[in-house]
Amino acid sequence: MIMDINLLRSLVTVAALAAFLGIVWWAYAPSRKARFERDAYLPLNEDGDRP
Repeated sequence: MIMDINLLRSLVTVAALAAFLGIVWWAYAPSRKARFERDAYLPLNEDGDRP
């Protein structure tokens, strides 16, 4: 099987889409919501400690 440039481009596109979906899944997973909400207030905290 000879890999031409269009097949390579297709494979790279599918890999990039899979990576994007993995990052979105990681960022929006319900188990991480509480941590991200706490971290959102870090710039407002004078001590720099977690609330």
